[in-house]
Amino acid sequence: MRLIKLLMLICFVWCYTLSAYAQSATDSLLSRLNAVLADKDTYVAKKQARISELRKQLSSATNEITRYSLYDSLYEQYKSFNYDSAYNYSKKLQSTAAALNDPHLIASSRMKLAFTLLSSGLFKETLEELGQINLQALSSQDKVDYYFLKARTYFDLSDYDRSEDYSKLYNPKGIGCIDSALSLCQTGSFNYLELRGLKDLRISDYKDGQQTYVALLQLRGLSPHNFAVNACCLSYIYEINGPQEKSVELLIKAAMTDIQSATKETVAIFKLADLLHKKGDIKNSYVYIQQAMDDATFYGALQRQVRISSILPIIEAQWVNQIEHQKKLLYTYSAIITLLVLAVVLFAVIIFRQLKKLRIADEIIKVANISLQKNNLALEELNRNLSTANKIKNEYIGYYFNINSIYIEKLESFQKSLEKKLSSKRYEDALAAVKNLNLEDERQHLFHTFDKVFLRLFPDFIQKFNALFNEDEQIGIPDGELLATEHRIFALIRMGIHDNDRIAKLLGYSVNTIYSYKNRIKNRSFIPNDDFEDRIMEIEAV
Repeated sequence: MRLIKLLMLICFVWCYTLSAYAQSATDSLLSRLNAVLADKDTYVAKKQARISELRKQLSSATNEITRYSLYDSLYEQYKSFNYDSAYNYSKKLQSTAAALNDPHLIASSRMKLAFTLLSSGLFKETLEELGQINLQALSSQDKVDYYFLKARTYFDLSDYDRSEDYSKLYNPKGIGCIDSALSLCQTGSFNYLELRGLKDLRISDYKDGQQTYVALLQLRGLSPHNFAVNACCLSYIYEINGPQEKSVELLIKAAMTDIQSATKETVAIFKLADLLHKKGDIKNSYVYIQQAMDDATFYGALQRQVRISSILPIIEAQWVNQIEHQKKLLYTYSAIITLLVLAVVLFAVIIFRQLKKLRIADEIIKVANISLQKNNLALEELNRNLSTANKIKNEYIGYYFNINSIYIEKLESFQKSLEKKLSSKRYEDALAAVKNLNLEDERQHLFHTFDKVFLRLFPDFIQKFNALFNEDEQIGIPDGELLATEHRIFALIRMGIHDNDRIAKLLGYSVNTIYSYKNRIKNRSFIPNDDFEDRIMEIEAV
């Protein structure tokens, strides 16, 4: 049992390692393709330089044979690069061949025109042109090319129509042309393998087709275009039968070959974009589908533009969605980073304040050490303050016990009276008793009692308080009261109650009102606002 588990684990690790290696290889190839794609203008410039050189030679051509040869070279440069120019030079080949009255050249030039028409998606015109070719004037190799071109026309027409009825009509015709071409080829040659692979592909014999295309791609001397075309065919087989990693790798290599050879009439990069889109690689898929459309437009391949247009909007929409998603992630990350930065700043401020407090504490300690000889005086001052505090505490403990006992008695009396009225169902009397309860009188009584106790402790508070103001700014005492509201606020402060909220609750005001009172009083005094409360705290009890 353990052996079986061990074997299963080894198989799993092996499969995972192969998958990771395949993904790594694909990513490496995609990086190479992107580098090649970045240099595409360089490859196009090289092709255009070769074309310019041929045109210079053409301008100095002295006879029709030389001119035909240069037209043919220019056609070869343009046939997978630009439809208009390829069509133009194929027509010039026809007129020159007619002027030379050479049946073989006439037939060959018609085939080149047919190839150009097929590359642009003009299937009807291609078949018409092929129908006018005199097969007797063609060599065996040209006949192979003729049948291959005709087969491709039927197959492309079948793919373009995408109708089962028309596929049944065109595919057999294409297979027949392939068989005719195969009968003229030497077994194992490039033409034989290319034709055999295409036939296997069209009849869905993928097993034989894979063997054929593998053998074909191993041949020496393949042109870049031939490699790219047949690599795409083998890639399709791998896409159907697997492994799909090989399908992607072949398409990448084919696309690189097309770009480096400045081939614009190509399917590799389009198929690669489609396959990567299906695998979820939207970023690369978007780049490659745009390049495929640029190539098809540059060449003038109508059927390619139609096929690309069928998936281009889908990939573009997904790319836009991905960009929007990345933007949202970016905003989220930016918000998180901002919060982190704010947190760091906050912590820095807190640490700075703590350090500042530590420095202040150090200064205090230094001052305390320097003034060690004054400790006795400080202790005496402290004892005096403690004595005052104890006196205030004892006085106000008695005061609050007395006040609380009075209010408890009043509440008990009110409770008993209310219970009697409610028990005898004298609800109106009970309600009247509640309404007659005058809380404001009770509050004034509380203030009056507080004022009496406070002035007993600080009999000269009002004089010393008024001494902090100019004569015309001093606070008067309302008739019938011992302290004004302003006096009462600072009396509470002198008692050690500094919190505005607590003062507001004790006096029955809002916090803002207490704050306004304090500011107004401080502003009226000739003492600086920051020192005013300290001067209040210096007023001593008797």
